[in-house]
Amino acid sequence: MKVLVAVDTTLSCHEAVRAAAARPWPAGSSFLLVTAIDPFFFAPAPALLDQAKKCARQHLEHTAECLQHAGWSAATDLILGNPRRAISGFAHDWKADLVMVGSRDPSDAKRLFLGSTTRSVLRRAPCSVEIVRTVDRKNRSNTDTGMKLLVATDGSEFSVAAIRSVATRPWPEGTRVKVISAPALVLLLRECPYFEQHQVEELNVASMDESHKAAAWAVGILSKSGLPVHSHVPLLHDTPSKVILDEAEKWHADMIVVGSHGRSGFDRLTMGSVSEAVALHAGCSVEVIRERSQSAE
Repeated sequence: MKVLVAVDTTLSCHEAVRAAAARPWPAGSSFLLVTAIDPFFFAPAPALLDQAKKCARQHLEHTAECLQHAGWSAATDLILGNPRRAISGFAHDWKADLVMVGSRDPSDAKRLFLGSTTRSVLRRAPCSVEIVRTVDRKNRSNTDTGMKLLVATDGSEFSVAAIRSVATRPWPEGTRVKVISAPALVLLLRECPYFEQHQVEELNVASMDESHKAAAWAVGILSKSGLPVHSHVPLLHDTPSKVILDEAEKWHADMIVVGSHGRSGFDRLTMGSVSEAVALHAGCSVEVIRERSQSAE
């Protein structure tokens, strides 16, 4: 597995590297730590760009030691370009399987700033993306050392890819998985055009049935990998992304795993992106699984 870790000088990026070093990975996995420097900001003073590059290389080498001491192959590279595009482009050229980026701050105010680089990487990367956030483990017992993974599925091919990815990767000992599938219910407040009441009820029953089937299939696949897993089909009392976020908070999840439908452009604006909303607003780490053939434009 080829893992690209985007690094800058913030504490969150150090947390991303430490998280990578502490986690088991498939045999033969390799890591590449990269920093992107936009030369545009140094146009008035080229000498400062040389100094920035020197400091960045030293910082990368020092940061990579965390992974190297854990026994992993970890190289470094410096990219010249706007980080919003350069990181994703580099991931494409390097044929990365996963890009890891740190989240600066979970507060709403900081998420607006987070939207620049992290949101761009999330949309443009040609592979899976993990936004790494540290979680307060005060609600855990001292013996609870594994991760709590919340895997969301809607039964689509993208969710299937996410579930298979989780099932085929190693996880820390004691890791538990909770699968949720939120049915797309037709909520009637007064009336629904084009459908009679009984038709709406039939649609809701069918949607619930599909969600239970999707969750059961996911449990079957994940159980074969040896992971303790259970499922839950919550009622869709809000948007799917909000339901997923609420379930993650209530369960004190360490990571949410979702598949990406790969929507872009007008479709993203009109339909929204559940995976993006979850990734940007979660209080824990989020991995958006995207098979490498699904290039995000």
